[in-house]
Amino acid sequence: MPFKKKHQTEINILAILLVVVIVLFSARIYFLQVVNANAFKKTLPYGAASSHTATIKAPRGEILDCYGRQIAVNRDGYNIVFNKAYVKDNLNSIILTLINEAVEYETEWVDNLPISTTAPYIYKEGEKTDKLLKKLDLANYATAQNCFDEMVTRYKLENYTKDEQRKIMGVRYSMEISDFSISYPFTFAEDIPTEFMRKVSETNFTLQGVSIEVVPFREYADTSLAVNLIGTVGPIFEEDWETYKEKGYSYNDKVGKSGIEKWGEEYLRGIDGQITYYLSAKGEIIKSEVTKEPIPGKTIMLSLDKNIQRLAQDSLKEKVRALQSKGGTCKAGTAVAIEISTGKILAAANYPSYDLATMNKEYNKLQADPAKPLMDRAFQGIYPVGSTIKPAVAVAAMELGKYHTGEVVRCVQTYDYFEDYKPKCLHYHGNLNLKNAISKSCNYFFFEMGKRIGATTLTDYFKQFGLGVRTGVEVNDSAGLLLEPSSDRVGGTTLQISIGQMNAFTPLQLANYTATLANGGTHYNASLIDRIVSYDMSNVIKTFEPQIKNKMKISDNTLKAVKEGMLSVTEEGTGRLALSDYPIKVGGKTGTSQVANAPDHSVFIAYAPFDNPEIAISVVLENGQMGSTAGTIVRDILDAHFFSKESADKVDFPFTILD
Repeated sequence: MPFKKKHQTEINILAILLVVVIVLFSARIYFLQVVNANAFKKTLPYGAASSHTATIKAPRGEILDCYGRQIAVNRDGYNIVFNKAYVKDNLNSIILTLINEAVEYETEWVDNLPISTTAPYIYKEGEKTDKLLKKLDLANYATAQNCFDEMVTRYKLENYTKDEQRKIMGVRYSMEISDFSISYPFTFAEDIPTEFMRKVSETNFTLQGVSIEVVPFREYADTSLAVNLIGTVGPIFEEDWETYKEKGYSYNDKVGKSGIEKWGEEYLRGIDGQITYYLSAKGEIIKSEVTKEPIPGKTIMLSLDKNIQRLAQDSLKEKVRALQSKGGTCKAGTAVAIEISTGKILAAANYPSYDLATMNKEYNKLQADPAKPLMDRAFQGIYPVGSTIKPAVAVAAMELGKYHTGEVVRCVQTYDYFEDYKPKCLHYHGNLNLKNAISKSCNYFFFEMGKRIGATTLTDYFKQFGLGVRTGVEVNDSAGLLLEPSSDRVGGTTLQISIGQMNAFTPLQLANYTATLANGGTHYNASLIDRIVSYDMSNVIKTFEPQIKNKMKISDNTLKAVKEGMLSVTEEGTGRLALSDYPIKVGGKTGTSQVANAPDHSVFIAYAPFDNPEIAISVVLENGQMGSTAGTIVRDILDAHFFSKESADKVDFPFTILD
């Protein structure tokens, strides 16, 4: 009996405490909603009960050439967007209506569901399913059909056909993984045709939550110009979303995927604005207003000269096709031009290449093409450079005292110094000094120089010229292939690297090596960037000054002797057919590099003017057979630089730099 009384007392105490809590809670609600209601109403305008903000997309910064000519710019386009604040209960029917209209206007819509679009439903090949299974709370062994059935229930699709269910759930799932909310609107379709835009605009009163947004889209002034360097923009991949989200991106944002577009993302990306929605207590929008204006991204001005780039590309294309039409073996080529006094890249051309306007549709075909049009040969292709290495060997020989001005070496064709390796020169040249050896490209002479210098020391000189090491350029480039000889006693290695075999370098490295030689030994990092400016080009944000990587010790005597040999190449030697009558004196060197089981490559390096160098050039024609073959492309690039009718003054910014 006492136990029952004690138990009843505890219950009574708990009941009293519960009543007290309820009374206090009710009093607090009364105070907030009645007594102090006016004070809280004043915290939001328009008598709104709540507010939410959404993003206004900022234009991406543009990419221009060194003269301010357009390369990658923006244009206005139309997106179909779902705004969460306006979405009602009929979301599925609205999605289906839009899909049917998208089909009519041949427009793609967003569908990131990794399940086939037709029955039998299976996982799409190569796509990840982890996120889908996690969202649906299914085991990792669940089938695509299991996922399909779960989404029918999850998205209330029971009254639709199987085909309609698949279409709707594709959009609903895409909404879900993109964090669809008032703060994160969902883009259903991008860059839609004008007719489609008009149709949606005319019927938007029946499509609750759907609106047309005018947004900036990337456009390339010339869709085939320097495509490897400029790069592309694209959607944020699912696996990268969390990283970009932390940086303030929206799921539907476009980001740089390659080239300058990727390198310059931090500059090109604008600062999004905000629009604030004020809602009533029932969740209805009372008013919306822009509370933060978007700030466009910054514009990147490249060192590229658009005119030289175009003419270099056209010249490569014309030359390769001309050689092919005559039964030649040449299938591809590349050319690079560099400003000698800065290391800034004026042009970097490839052939074959591709067109950004059709690349996505033709990607599989391009990827399977044996000519490798997707490859950036200028920066990532590596080639044995043949006799174009000989000026570097000559510099090393003279600076080390292994050759003295006026000395004569007798070419007897077969070089028999080493017992285990006795290579032959292509001709019997007889007595040669340095100038004639460079002009006639005598292998015997440079076998002797290589033997005197030694492979390890010669390799060090190559590095000082930037051969076999990365150039420092902003986009991806290859380091090339530079052997590290363990001994100078290996005759084959020593002699072969003396004439440009065994090692392999990029055309960009070749052009920069030529520039380093032409300017007397100052080796600059290669660069594609001139400056960063404001979107309206009214202010300079940052300038990219030339960066010296190293300074070589090259005496005036050495420089004079080597350059005279290179001038002789273009006036009376192996490069004379292309440049002997050129109105400006040009220093150059041809190269015929051997390739295993294939015809030789044609290589040509040059700089001009001879007395006051401005531009350095390298050209490689794959399987072009003779070094002199590439000479016409060198001439075309020189014409573009010195005599182009489209030359213009660089944009001048008399403003204070802001960085």
